[in-house]
Amino acid sequence: MRILAIVLGFLALFAHGALAQDSPRTISVSGAGSVEAPPDMATITLGVSQQARSAGEALAAVSEVSAAIFARLEATGVAARDMQTSNLNLNPLFSDRSSVSNAPPRIVGYQVSNMITIRVRELDDLGAILDQVAKDGANTFNGLQFGLVAPEPLAAKARVAAVKDAIARAELLANAAGVRLGPVLSISDQSGGGPRPVMADMAFARSVEAMPVAGGELSIQASVSMVFGIIE
Repeated sequence: MRILAIVLGFLALFAHGALAQDSPRTISVSGAGSVEAPPDMATITLGVSQQARSAGEALAAVSEVSAAIFARLEATGVAARDMQTSNLNLNPLFSDRSSVSNAPPRIVGYQVSNMITIRVRELDDLGAILDQVAKDGANTFNGLQFGLVAPEPLAAKARVAAVKDAIARAELLANAAGVRLGPVLSISDQSGGGPRPVMADMAFARSVEAMPVAGGELSIQASVSMVFGIIE
């Protein structure tokens, strides 16, 4: 039994040593890169909301204003492919429940809302478009998002910058540890979606000739994870 225990212990030590030799020595790092660029397009979400005693009257009122907005957009050069009805809602309006009666609230009218998403590719026209559609009857505004028509080339530059950043980090760690940096063993792209947009939350101004709008710059960001070997 004693001999068997010695043999088993020797085998366990041998297996542990073999596993240690098989496990490569590595350096794992992450890198980040970003590229800034001015936007060349904007996406607007606006809408028309009307109330009336009947659903038909509310729908007719919203349809009339929506048609005027679409006509205005077309006249200013917005293509049909850049205009889309994104949401249409019809909701009943109820009377206030009386404090002295247990009667349920009754329907006293209807509210219709039509949301429209618009892409504006000529940013110089953006302020005038916002002002004109407000005058045509748009009375709700759910946001303005600046973006890029073709973000892919800038996203590629951001990824290249992220890889260079990861390599620099790995070289710094290797030098600090007194070892030589080996080849890349793995690389993983951790980048998210498109550019981080600039968001604007504004109320329609009916008393100005054209609303001033500033697009600023967009930041296109990328990140990678890399694993390097260590040269003995």
